Amino acid sequence: MSQTKSAKLMRALTRPKGAVAGALALFTLAFTAVGTGPAVSTGSSFKVAQATDTFSAEQKKAIEGIVRDYLLNNPEILLEVSRELEKRQTAMQAAEQKRFILENRKAIFSSPHDFVFGNPNGDITVVEFFDYNCPWCKRALDELIKLTKADPNVKIILKEFPIFGENSLFTAKAAMASMKQGKYLEFHMALMKERQVTKDNVFKIAEKVGLDVAKLKADMENPDFDAALKTTSEIAQALGIEGTPGFIVDAKVNVGFVPMEGLVQLVGEARKAGCQVC
Repeated sequence: MSQTKSAKLMRALTRPKGAVAGALALFTLAFTAVGTGPAVSTGSSFKVAQATDTFSAEQKKAIEGIVRDYLLNNPEILLEVSRELEKRQTAMQAAEQKRFILENRKAIFSSPHDFVFGNPNGDITVVEFFDYNCPWCKRALDELIKLTKADPNVKIILKEFPIFGENSLFTAKAAMASMKQGKYLEFHMALMKERQVTKDNVFKIAEKVGLDVAKLKADMENPDFDAALKTTSEIAQALGIEGTPGFIVDAKVNVGFVPMEGLVQLVGEARKAGCQVC
């Protein structure tokens, strides 16, 4: 199979609706290869020798009929191949994510613009990518607080990831600026309790938690915040985190909401495997 055809096939296999079609294509290729040339095993890979023009049109049609009949009589093989492809794809993706996390651990785990709570010296770190206008992020905050109470040896890092427009971006900068007044967590909790945060109510909420609003506005102009948010967006994109919330538990990525029980399980698995980013 040429490089171009291989690439097209793999792209098809990565699509949820393309797995079975891709499995069919692979099976057909392998089955046809039985009659066109020798197969060579090379460790974990399986290469099919280039087919020759051995068969006539009638013979090729007969082979296609055999393949069709076999698949109709044994359709479960397509599901088996599809599951195996999905399993391998997931493993490859996890390995690539881990490599990226380890290579970029400083930006991910040690940014001065991320807020840390729980145990700052915890043996396992949980990073959350969130947006103040994300309903599931509001629910996730409660789960993270439960996690810190259930496991006092976990470190939580909150990464501002404003993906819901200008109001979210404005709020993220205000939250980052609040760290200069030592009131980030209070402000964060108050913002998360609001159904929606906008440019109109951010400073009202800030005032309620005791922030100096004039100073907050001035501190929000820090250009470092824009650079930090850009870096976070690039990290999220590289890890396949397109929505919120998104989590990194040690060196493993989890996209979407995770309840406290799930977080406990992920932390336990990371602890059992041995911390990768300590």
